[in-house]
Amino acid sequence: MRKLTPPHTLLLLLLLLFVPILVSAECTCSKETQHHDKVKVLKFKLVAISSILIASVLGVSLPMLGKKIPTLRPENDIFFLIKAFAAGVILATGFIHVLPEAFESLTSPCLSQTPWGNFPFSGFIAMLSAIGTMMIDTFATSYYRRSHFTKALPVKEDEEMHGVHEGHVHVHTHATHGHAHGSGAILPEDSASSLELIRHQVISQVLELGIVVHSVIIGISLGASQSPRTIKPLVAALTFHQFFEGMGLGGCISQAKFKFRAIATMVLFFSLTTPIGIGVGMGISNIYNESSPTALIVEGVFNSASAGILIYMALVDLLAADFMNPRMQGNLRIQLGANISLLLGSGCMSLLAKWA
Repeated sequence: MRKLTPPHTLLLLLLLLFVPILVSAECTCSKETQHHDKVKVLKFKLVAISSILIASVLGVSLPMLGKKIPTLRPENDIFFLIKAFAAGVILATGFIHVLPEAFESLTSPCLSQTPWGNFPFSGFIAMLSAIGTMMIDTFATSYYRRSHFTKALPVKEDEEMHGVHEGHVHVHTHATHGHAHGSGAILPEDSASSLELIRHQVISQVLELGIVVHSVIIGISLGASQSPRTIKPLVAALTFHQFFEGMGLGGCISQAKFKFRAIATMVLFFSLTTPIGIGVGMGISNIYNESSPTALIVEGVFNSASAGILIYMALVDLLAADFMNPRMQGNLRIQLGANISLLLGSGCMSLLAKWA
């Protein structure tokens, strides 16, 4: 099976390219002039970096401890509850945290009425982002599926093409549905498990893309802030925010069964993006103006795109896939538990919007 390579480095470089643009933006709205305790602000930012880093590592690593803790293995019922809770967190992140921030940025009075005030760009970009995510999701899955069967077919191609047994033909025409007859029964099971694995790998990488985009932006915003009253509640809120998001991402990564190097890369990339964003924000805090038109447009566009990715992934790839799973459909206890976990996850994340 072909290895999936996460486009992490390219994404990070793309986001960091916008930092000089944000800094050099010409301001139309006046920047607030307040006297702040710089030592106190620095202290809060350093605490934020360490606490968010620890929470991110713990959150994303917890679901992957299935090898050590049997209860957390994907085949156990409790894993459905953990994933439902995490999906609720990701869904609330998209709807309650990211999308409203995008609307606030792109409808700011600091932007010109034309075109920003004449069209709901935030919702439009979020919609295009969701559609684009769906296209990437389907094209990537079909590409790796074809790649898998291209490698798998030649093994018994001679026997099957001579038509000795018709059951083999049925196996390949309905392999994706898992139907099999006769001596071909083993192949569809292996193929189905391989395709499911590919699916989880695509999901985990697209989901991390949406999370990382938002994480960099909130990191820069926190790092550039000079108000202790603003930073203090954000530290606690973002710590829980990253922990819960990490649980959702970690659940997907554990099901994808990447090799150790790929897992380590994804964990480090998720864990470091917000602290790096805070560091970048600290570096540009003296010249950064979050009310400048360019800063508002860049943040609004990226937040809108991130919201579309997160909402699509939470509803389609996480919730719909699990809630329509025959195992959950046939067990009322798991259904009730998953629904309660979903409400708890979305509720907890929505509550954090009071502070962040």
